[in-house]
Amino acid sequence: MINLIIAIVIGVLILIMAIIAVHHKNIVVGIIAAGVVSLFASILYLLLAAPDVAMTEAAIGSGLSTIIFFYVLNKIKRQNG
Repeated sequence: MINLIIAIVIGVLILIMAIIAVHHKNIVVGIIAAGVVSLFASILYLLLAAPDVAMTEAAIGSGLSTIIFFYVLNKIKRQNG
């Protein structure tokens, strides 16, 4: 029962952060919010007894993707700036 409540709370947090990622004016906030969505998804996978998927999502979805987004943003700012 407690896992269901935690899963619902994490699902709501994922939706809120996804809305922030899409609608926020600041691109840095959007990138961080997208990374947090992926991090919450990895926690949800862990609760659903899929630790291998959770580790992959945390490493690639949250970590690597966020780093790549910031790298590309830095390259774009250098070219325009």
